Amino acid sequence: MLHSRLEATAPWGLMRAAREKEVTDSGGHRISPSELAHFGMVARGNCWLSVDDRADPLPLTGGDCFLLAPGSAYTLRDNPRTQPRSFCEVAPESGSNVIHYGGGGLPTTIISGFLSFETVSVKSLTQLLPPLVLIKADQARTVALHGTVQMLASEMAENAPGAEIAATCLAEVLFVQTIRAHIETASEKCKQPWLRAIFDPKIGAALTAVHADIHRPWTVVSLAATAGMSRSAFAQRFKELLGQTPLDYVTQWRIQKSIALLQQDKKLVELAQSVGYESDAAFSKAFKRVLGVPPGEYRQPAMA
Repeated sequence: MLHSRLEATAPWGLMRAAREKEVTDSGGHRISPSELAHFGMVARGNCWLSVDDRADPLPLTGGDCFLLAPGSAYTLRDNPRTQPRSFCEVAPESGSNVIHYGGGGLPTTIISGFLSFETVSVKSLTQLLPPLVLIKADQARTVALHGTVQMLASEMAENAPGAEIAATCLAEVLFVQTIRAHIETASEKCKQPWLRAIFDPKIGAALTAVHADIHRPWTVVSLAATAGMSRSAFAQRFKELLGQTPLDYVTQWRIQKSIALLQQDKKLVELAQSVGYESDAAFSKAFKRVLGVPPGEYRQPAMA
């Protein structure tokens, strides 16, 4: 988790390209921009947000929240005509996470953060969310968002003991609240594949069962039975909604769950069984098929 407070004064403009150099988190780990989701809230003032290839910039005002999918190129600035600089060129003050930038005019404050995701998690995230989620200040659930961002801003303004830990936890809460507000926007439910699937009464029941019991030896037949459908109808509907077979989804979810467990001091056979594999050989084969490397090689950098 990386988080910061931007104190900008007009004229100002900052941009991040889709392919930029790696960044380093507070633990010294290098993270690829393609694995970073950027979220933020305009706490004071106004600005304009441009994302990827969208033709027109979007106006943001105090209380508006935004969430950008990993790998997105975007620009934040006081005016669409302002020439932006790269975020990489603007560093926070020494020993803080506050960025001061701009020409001394009208002020804008943006509380923001980057959440890092493993490669396999990024695939699930892009299924869940569109490239841009925008929650306007007058939408439902913004009261909760505003409360969280106020607490986050307070923690980021102090160097009190535990402030870094508290700010990280609050930033994660803000991220979850933004996703929740997006999911509850009815107009979005039918636009994203994963949301369409989870809100589908039958396919959603199967997905919920997989998430709740990853250890079970799932088959297409047992998943179809959970959904109350025939095997062929279930497989076809699942592929239509999610673009992959039911068992490919189960494998992807198991590998995603195993990534966090790899950082624990567990024997590979115990880890394999905890995510539904009978042997470490079967788990290793599936892991390498999904991520391109065996779990032993993946574990080493994480434990270094």
